[in-house]
Amino acid sequence: MKKAITFELSGRTGFFKKPDVNVNTYFTYNNVHKVALLGILGAIIGLGGHIQQNREIEIDNKFPEFYEKLHNLKIAIEPKGKNGYFIKKIQVFNNSVGYASKEEGGNLIVKEQWLENPRWQIYLLDDDSIERDVFDRLKDYLINNKCTFMPYLGKNDHPANIEEVSIIEIKSVKDIERIDTLFREDDVEIGDFPYDPDENPFFFREYSPCRLEEKYNFYEFEKLCFTNLEILDKKKVDNVYSFKYGKGEKVLTFF
Repeated sequence: MKKAITFELSGRTGFFKKPDVNVNTYFTYNNVHKVALLGILGAIIGLGGHIQQNREIEIDNKFPEFYEKLHNLKIAIEPKGKNGYFIKKIQVFNNSVGYASKEEGGNLIVKEQWLENPRWQIYLLDDDSIERDVFDRLKDYLINNKCTFMPYLGKNDHPANIEEVSIIEIKSVKDIERIDTLFREDDVEIGDFPYDPDENPFFFREYSPCRLEEKYNFYEFEKLCFTNLEILDKKKVDNVYSFKYGKGEKVLTFF
């Protein structure tokens, strides 16, 4: 048996910017991705981010402090939106700071796609993959509702709520027929029918940032999915655990 920290992460809105589109409208990922989640956790316990990394030019920092300390942490993300999706709406607003635009008047019209009422159940595996004092500090801050820097869902327009924090016991499982969290699609063989025959099938897929590249700190992506289709063969997926949830059981994959 192992233990994990679990909590609900939510907000009224959220915006996790996709870096590949920057003309007219900025788009968001549907789910909080691993790098963003590590940034939220790092903010809570006071680890430096990209701004601090750029300021400390005399130090050869390959990564921001939060990523350096937390990148090996194994996480699982369970979307709480219907079939894994969240409503998204385009927001239009003015950015009138002097350096925002070279247009006359210095006013930049910004269009962003925001998530509405996003909510995830987050799981952090306690397996000594990061330094013990860092993990214990995370556990202390989460359980006791403390933070050093305010956590946001992507940017400071979107305050994050962290609620219902608890420690759960989980057990490793080998044979699975379903997965209740996001997982790497290429690691499993997925069937054509739902695990529960009484459910309508759904399948969500997204290319999501899972790591930072060392030289320029660019995102590295993996194909993640969330589905109720039956898992026929888990092939390469590891770090699979289950835990009792009410009268049932949940199957989690950590990455």
